[in-house]
Amino acid sequence: MRNIRLLIATFFGIGRSPLAPGTCASLATMLLVYFIGPYWRAPLYIQLVAIAIVFVVGIPASGEAEKHFNKKDPGSCVIDEVAGQMVALLLVPHQISLYIAGFFLFRFFDILKPFPIRRLEKIPGGLGIMLDDIMAALYALALLQLYIYFFINH
Repeated sequence: MRNIRLLIATFFGIGRSPLAPGTCASLATMLLVYFIGPYWRAPLYIQLVAIAIVFVVGIPASGEAEKHFNKKDPGSCVIDEVAGQMVALLLVPHQISLYIAGFFLFRFFDILKPFPIRRLEKIPGGLGIMLDDIMAALYALALLQLYIYFFINH
């Protein structure tokens, strides 16, 4: 079970990338969501269920990664970036430019960590690891949806 949790935490090894593992996981997720677009664009509840599954599975996987690497929020634990990137792309029209914007906005907020993201990061274990990226994703989602509303839909 431990190996499965670590495999999930590293998003099937992407987190072991020597260069920017979080960015690699976000990019892989963005591309995956884009290419499964017709299924992802299905009813909203399918997107929410997929995000919820990644989030719920990511909590114990992230906790296991902390124990395994003996470090708080280890860099190779990227399942939080996967969940966050999925949230950032929620309800985004199937246009590569918008997906790329969602990718950059999420990475920006995940790295900058404006209030209250830093506080969420301090929650112990896998829950804290997952929640800070979800909050960063909500910032990205809000900005992207505002852009879509004002500049695409009007």
